[in-house]
Formats: sequence, structure tokens, C-alpha cells
Amino acid sequence: MTLSILDETDQKLLNLMQTEVPLVERPYAELGRKLGVDEAEVLRRVKALKTGQGEKRGLIRQISAIFDSKSLGYQSTLVAARIAEDHLEAAAAIIGKHPGVSHNYQRTHSFNLWYTLAVPPDSRLGLEKTVEALHQMSGAISTRMMPTLKLFKIGVRFDLTGDAEAVAAPVYSEANRTRGEGTALTEREKRLIRVLQQDLPVEGEAYAGWAKEAGMNVGELLDAARHFAAQGMMRRFSAVLRHREAGISANAMGVWVVPPEKQESFGATAAGFSAVSHCYLRQSYPDWPYTIFTMVHAPTQEQCQRVIGEIAEVTGIRDHAMLYSTREFKKVRVKYFLDDAAKWEREFLGK
Repeated sequence: MTLSILDETDQKLLNLMQTEVPLVERPYAELGRKLGVDEAEVLRRVKALKTGQGEKRGLIRQISAIFDSKSLGYQSTLVAARIAEDHLEAAAAIIGKHPGVSHNYQRTHSFNLWYTLAVPPDSRLGLEKTVEALHQMSGAISTRMMPTLKLFKIGVRFDLTGDAEAVAAPVYSEANRTRGEGTALTEREKRLIRVLQQDLPVEGEAYAGWAKEAGMNVGELLDAARHFAAQGMMRRFSAVLRHREAGISANAMGVWVVPPEKQESFGATAAGFSAVSHCYLRQSYPDWPYTIFTMVHAPTQEQCQRVIGEIAEVTGIRDHAMLYSTREFKKVRVKYFLDDAAKWEREFLGK
């Protein structure tokens, strides 16, 4: 898909929805108010962009709460695996069966399979043993856990209009987490999370069915969602796009060798680039010396290279590599507080 098939209203609508889908009783009417169109027109456009017919279909992947796994008590990590090329697809399929694996990509490096993994607070195996299990099951030559040591930025938004201010809402960092670490969630909170992580219906009173499912009125449901956001448990409530279909077809994972005394300043500077959607300090190894990761999205690899070059120029850090994703084996949102992870563990453990 190219952006040429989207008119100006579609582009503005998608910019708005990436930033926030309003937590009000009639969210599509509120989006329409901001665009200067009525609710019916917004509903028509969102249905076409999400599940309708033609070239626009499927551009919106999902509309839901985006939760912060650490704030919910989950353990998570990025994992890099070195897999024999003739075994890569089979290994990716095995790893992708774990419900806590949300992203699973082939990248241009000897560590050629990269995936993210999250396990729930009551996991019997825990994070490290789950990674060990996936390493053995997949037949990986080597596997490296690269957990986040510091989050400088996460905020995936693609500007579809050329108006950067339209998607310049505050991004999420560690400063947004206000709930005390280790604070257990109540059963009511878990029930609400299970509801809010679903795909929002495209209808006028969009939250009404969810409120009924949660056993409360719409106002109470929306208050709970705002509370999750205020505590940093929910990063935002928004639409997630299929960025390749939107014309943002290239992404580069820029990885940097940054001395410890420069990591804070480098992370802050790199996170300030609008094309950088993720910026993390991660664990390094003798065969992986890179400590800071910057994910860059752009229409072409050349534009990704330009952004990485600008970061190197501004920071003075030259020792880096660029890894491009060449195949997407899995990209979903982790579903929190379901039984799927426990079921996977029972099958693995044989009991």
C-alpha cells in the first residue's frame, strides 16, 4: 500500500488514532469533532481501514489498550538467537508458539532470529528457564537474553500527513511508571485488563459491551482505564497500524557501543529523534558488545541509514551496526492474565 490511496481525512484520522483513541462514551464521535466530520463518517472510514474491502483494508491492526508489562508484574526480555539458515523457519515456528512471544523477526546478522518474550508473575518456569527451553526446543546454536536495563523511550507513531506535531504526543519512558514495583494487582484489575486489551468494536457506544462484560457501567470502565494510564500501567489507548502497509516499509535496529559514562546522554539524545520509536539500554556480551538499541522506521533503508548517521554525528559515537528485519514471523500483542502461558508450561513440563 502507498499513502496515495488515503485522502487527507484518512491520514489525519490515523495520526489521531495512533496518538489516542479517546476514553469517552462515544470515542468515534470525539475523533470526528477533532476532524470536523460526524461520527457516522468516522465509523465508515475506520471500518474501511480495519476490516473493509479494497486496498485500505487491514491498515489498522488493532485498537486497544497498550499495557506496560513490567508494571503488570510480568518479566520480559529481547532475545537474540543464532539459527542455522536451513532451520530458521522451523525454529521461528517453534518459538512463535509460546503465547508470550509477541514479536519474532529474522534480521541481517549472525544472530539472525530476534524475539520478545514476556512471562506472567506466576510463571512456574520464570523468564530465564523459559528462554532456555525455547533455546533447546528451537535447536538454536546460541541464544542471548538482552533484557532492558533502562527504557529511554517507546512510542511507535507514524506520521502520515507530514505534520509532525500531529503525532508528537508524549512518549512513554520509565518516568511514566508510578505504581510501586512488586505491587500485586487485584482480581478486579486483572479482569479489567483482560477486557481493555481486546480489539475495540467500531460502533458508536464502543465501550458499552466491554463495560457489560466487566460487570460495571461505562463510566466506571473508563475511570479504571484512566487510572491505569495515570499509574503508567497503560502506555496509551490507541490504534496500532500495519506500518509496512502504510508505506513505512523499512526498519533498522541501530545498535551502539557506548561507554558507560556516556550512556545516559546518548540515550537521551537518541530518544529525541522523532524517527526513533524505541530506545533502550540493554545487556551486552563478549560476542555482542552493543549496549544501546535504537529502532528506526522509515519508508526506505536509505532514510533509516540517514537517521542513524545523524545520531552518530550528533553524539560522536561511531561504533555501531544496523540490523534490518527481512521477515516477520509473528507480531501480536501479549494477552495478559490469560491461561495460555500456564497451558504452554504444563505441556512443556508434562504436567
